Amino acid sequence: MATRDRLGTTAGTLARRGFTDASRAERLLSEAGVDPHEHAVLVDALASAADPDLALLGVTRLLERSPDPDELRTALCEDPDLRLRLTRVLGASAALTDHLVRHPWDWLELRGADAARVPDPEELRAGLLHTVGADPNSPAPIADPAVAGPDGLEHTLRVAYRRRVLRLAGRDLTGAQSIDEVAAELADLAAAMLDASLAVARAAAPEDAALCRLAVIGMGKCGGHELNYVSDVDVVFVAEPAEGVADEQAALRAAARLAAAMMRVPGETDAEGTLWEVDAALRPEGRNGPLVRTLAGHLAYYERWAKTWEFQALLKARPIAGDTALGSAYLEAISPLVWRAAGRPNFVDDVQAMRRRVEAHIPPHEAERQIKLGPGGLRDIEFSVQLLQLVHGRTDESLRSGSTLIALEALSRGGYVGRADAAGLADAYRFLRRVEHLLQLYRLRRTHLLPDAATPAGKEQLRRLGRALGYGADPVAALVAEWRKQSAEVRRLHEKLFYRPLLNAVARLPGDEARLTPEQARDRLEALGFVDPGGALRHLEALTSGVTRRAAIQRTLLPVMLGWFSDAPSPDAGLLGFRQVSDALGTTPWYLRLLRDDVRVAERMARLLGTSRYVTDLLLRAPEAVALLADDASLRRRGNAELAAEADAALRRYDDAENAVAALRALRRRELLRTAAADLLEVSGIEEVGSALTAISAITVDAALRAATNRVARATGEEPGTRLCVVAMGRFGGGELSYASDADVMFVHEPLPGVPVQQATAAADAIVRELRRLLELPAADPPVRLDADLRPEGRNGPMVRTLDSYAAYYARWSSPWESQALLRAAPVAGDPGLGERFVALIDPIRYPAGGVDDAAVREIRRLKARMEAERLPRGADPALHTKLGRGGLSDVEWVAQLIQLRHGHDVAALRTTGTIQALDAAVAVGLLDAEDAATLELAWRLAARVRGAIMLVRGKGGDSIPSDLRDRSALAGALGYRGEEEGEGVAEQLVQDYRRVTRRARAVMERVFYDD
Repeated sequence: MATRDRLGTTAGTLARRGFTDASRAERLLSEAGVDPHEHAVLVDALASAADPDLALLGVTRLLERSPDPDELRTALCEDPDLRLRLTRVLGASAALTDHLVRHPWDWLELRGADAARVPDPEELRAGLLHTVGADPNSPAPIADPAVAGPDGLEHTLRVAYRRRVLRLAGRDLTGAQSIDEVAAELADLAAAMLDASLAVARAAAPEDAALCRLAVIGMGKCGGHELNYVSDVDVVFVAEPAEGVADEQAALRAAARLAAAMMRVPGETDAEGTLWEVDAALRPEGRNGPLVRTLAGHLAYYERWAKTWEFQALLKARPIAGDTALGSAYLEAISPLVWRAAGRPNFVDDVQAMRRRVEAHIPPHEAERQIKLGPGGLRDIEFSVQLLQLVHGRTDESLRSGSTLIALEALSRGGYVGRADAAGLADAYRFLRRVEHLLQLYRLRRTHLLPDAATPAGKEQLRRLGRALGYGADPVAALVAEWRKQSAEVRRLHEKLFYRPLLNAVARLPGDEARLTPEQARDRLEALGFVDPGGALRHLEALTSGVTRRAAIQRTLLPVMLGWFSDAPSPDAGLLGFRQVSDALGTTPWYLRLLRDDVRVAERMARLLGTSRYVTDLLLRAPEAVALLADDASLRRRGNAELAAEADAALRRYDDAENAVAALRALRRRELLRTAAADLLEVSGIEEVGSALTAISAITVDAALRAATNRVARATGEEPGTRLCVVAMGRFGGGELSYASDADVMFVHEPLPGVPVQQATAAADAIVRELRRLLELPAADPPVRLDADLRPEGRNGPMVRTLDSYAAYYARWSSPWESQALLRAAPVAGDPGLGERFVALIDPIRYPAGGVDDAAVREIRRLKARMEAERLPRGADPALHTKLGRGGLSDVEWVAQLIQLRHGHDVAALRTTGTIQALDAAVAVGLLDAEDAATLELAWRLAARVRGAIMLVRGKGGDSIPSDLRDRSALAGALGYRGEEEGEGVAEQLVQDYRRVTRRARAVMERVFYDD
């Protein structure tokens, strides 16, 4: 025991040196014939491996299978380079250990000068072609089956490939090569493998080989010289008939057979496992397109049909195997198309939509561990660099590299990215790629997911990764901390990379930050979606120039905000609005503090200003309302009692009616802004929007009525001798006002005892005229227009009637349409007792005993048909008119109202002014099928949202989905469409959704409304 302690080989000592199961380690050392004293240098090397236990097990297995274990033990002790390479490989890769056990003499691949030398691409190609007996100097090498081992040419080739990977891993894991060099060698090795696989395919089908020329174009990481140990190798095939072959289709069929056979060689599974899959899905038309096309066929597709993401993918294209001349011709023909892609319409929208699609497909429980696709991962870096390349590579050929790191260096050298930012992004990229490589080396399987530290197995894997990266005392904590730091840095630099140099182009900034020329800055702004790049540059200069505190804060915010503006439907309007608000509030201390400390306010401002002219106009009238954007709670609807109290306070604050009502309209404007912002930011739904707009309008009218009454009383010198009530009609009465709705009303009054009717009516009429004047006075705040056209006799009837007059009219003259209109009557202002009496008067009219008769039903149906025929504007598409069109608001509302007219007397729940509430009540008592009601409700909500969004986007009302593509896209953006459906623009998505939903609602309406 004393001897063992002296030599440092007790279980406790082994545990301290990194072996997690020290007793097992002692046993394995004994089984391997490794004497702790004699082979101390080997034990030291095993202990320094990424996973000492795995390395020791690997040595033991290898010695067991070795034809000459003594030679291997001696070599491990005497050759420090071999010892380091082999123990590092065994401690990091169980898959390569298995390979060494299957091929016990392959440890020699890690010994000597060849193991340390980095091969060039031609050496790799020639080596693998020689493996299959093919001549590397031939323009179309053909394998020789005679050189095959007992398992065939394909197996022989896969074993040779694994030997090359083993040799590369030995250099990689000992730090002899950088991650850039490793990735490039893996790409060249994959290209050599494909060339050798094609030689095997030609040998199996010489008649096909004689018919065609076939070139293999590398895409993705292989094309960009940045391949992983295990990645799908993305390829595109281009073919031409061989010299003297006239039948092009026969040549293409032959080429397709060769390509398919070539793809199977690395993708098949045998004792060596699957090397990697060859993926041709990036070809024109994807998996639905032909596997092989001629050069002319490729050009025709890319010139006419290709999407933006396809040109982004072609940025990394390069010939990697097959006919060299044909591959070069392909690249020469395609390249000009790639570098014109940034001039395509919606270029940035398309690139951003692709990035969102990538992130959207990540399972939520994996997002924070995804080193490739997740936020702050490799794809963030690649997309940022590619976007800059495509924008500026149009005129700067130095940026046209398929390699992310080479392109990033060129962007920095050309002044498009600051040197410090480029270096930070490159460091993060190398770290992430290093982690990715180590993850894949363990089993030689494709993965991009960090292990879960919450599980024992995940923690063990993280420990191995951390040790392989050189982290000491606590490798798990160190690795996780570094990953989080690098991920956050990538996300920050991703935001800064594309936008910050724009500011440097227009502001006098210190230091060595990247500086764009005005022309370059305009190119970038145009790519971001700005229609007027020159105007945008002027706004940026105004916001950021100078040494004031405001300019400093704007310089910090705007790099991020430009990205948010570019995501909005109208970036130009957003930036202009932001400048105007900032000009109004820039010296206000709380505004600067709010922008600095709460970036969410800035993000919401960018979204709202770049989406809604309506919100922008409201905000510019009172910029201090920016404070509402700080949190969701500030945007939620305020209670009626609270709003009424504030309205009362405004009346008490002013003696004259004009100022009092101006204060009321300012209150309403603030609530309109609150409601619109909550709507666009998806804090509230369509029903909340309708009830909020209705409530603030009712409170405004009620308070303004009191102001008007006081004004008339002062002017006449006596109190009006009547009670007055304002009855809301239409959407106002239904609690469903939209931003563009007028307030439909009727006015009813009741003379006080002893006051002559004529005198009371004159007073009531004067009050109503004053009320309407005050609410519509020219002012900065939106007017409240009271529309009384639904009163008895319409525009020809008196504006104000007594309660008795209403009773007489309805008793004698009321028509079915008036009964239908009264379904939505609800008192909202004035004398509450009079309002109750008016409701009691009209209830028997709108909810008649026994329901409306058949004649009335026929009349209502005729009115519906006539309205569709006569009131739909000339040239309007009936399928896209939200109010009167097929399946729109009117269709749904008339179904609900006919049910109310027929059954409201017997079913109390139907006595409601709200459309959705009426449909729900009808379902509850079996008067409407639940599925039909759901179809109608979905259409009503969508039509109401679209109608409201038209006002929000354009700043003026409209009932039809606009025909202009730009307006449609802006409308879709306001409704939350983000262009995430491949192959469809947001405008087309909106129209398709609307047509589908309203078509179903129309079918329900025609069946239910006309069913007796």
